[in-house]
Amino acid sequence: MSSEKPIIELRDVGKTFQSADGELVALEGVNIGIDEGDIFGVIGMSGAGKSTLVRCINLLERPTTGSVIFDGQDLTAMTPAELRASRREISMIFQQFNLLMQRTCLKNICFPMEIAGVKSEDAKKRAMELLEIVGLQDKANAYPAQLSGGQKQRIAIARALASDPKVLMCDEATSALDPTTTRSILALIKDINDRLGITAIIITHEMAVIEEICSHVAILDGGRVAEIGRVEDIFSNPQTEAARKLVYPDGMPVSFLKSERVVRIAFNGGSSYEPLIASLAIDCGVKVNILGADTRNVGGKAFGTMLIGLPNDPDEAEKAVAYICRQRDVTCEEVEYSHD
Repeated sequence: MSSEKPIIELRDVGKTFQSADGELVALEGVNIGIDEGDIFGVIGMSGAGKSTLVRCINLLERPTTGSVIFDGQDLTAMTPAELRASRREISMIFQQFNLLMQRTCLKNICFPMEIAGVKSEDAKKRAMELLEIVGLQDKANAYPAQLSGGQKQRIAIARALASDPKVLMCDEATSALDPTTTRSILALIKDINDRLGITAIIITHEMAVIEEICSHVAILDGGRVAEIGRVEDIFSNPQTEAARKLVYPDGMPVSFLKSERVVRIAFNGGSSYEPLIASLAIDCGVKVNILGADTRNVGGKAFGTMLIGLPNDPDEAEKAVAYICRQRDVTCEEVEYSHD
């Protein structure tokens, strides 16, 4: 649960790389604030700058311009020793797990504690506690090669928690997993966020991941922040073309629709369990055609749009529009289209 106190702030961050063809601008003028305890998503198409942004947050890449503030301290102004200490509070998990194949699961989790100088017995005790948190206490003596992809990621999460971090960064952490396993890993991250209060940053190219777990999101496009805000606000009313492409990737072309009058309904966060079209038929006796829809359930709330074809009878059509307009968290507008 967010405390509305920024734990990470990117202030006018830019990153330029030198290449044989000249300068490549990977990030430009990025301003992002991530509240303590939040689950914050960063999403964009391939090449949007997500990977560079991740590496700038923990200064694996030093920004060309701007500053990165972590827990009130400017990482870009730290000495190497200070930076190493701060990095221990920002753990990462990756798409490919990055486990040490020659070590057991228990010893994989102990590894960062060994580096930090934790006593062996204390490290093992903590590692067993972390195995219990991720639900794999029976895999302590197993090797990574004996695990499924989802189990490997759970061990990677346990290892990331071994340094008692304040922030857990997940860089495409579910991209290699099937949908069911992805949901279980996201549920685990949410549980860790709830139980331990650790801030989570989710870097992904999948909107399904954002809507499943994140409360806030920044949409990157061409190295810049195209849109930033609460997930439900951006889903209900994307303001930029970059956001619209991600929220409605398939679009809803109206050039093939056959009804004489077409209305676009926007669902702006009402209950996802209220069947609007069925209610329209029952309450008003008016039947409409669903011509296209792109809606999502985000936290039990409905977001997205639907196109419906109205009855040819003008009175029936007006009755339907009036009914829809009376509903909470719903707006509608008539749209023009071509018969070609």
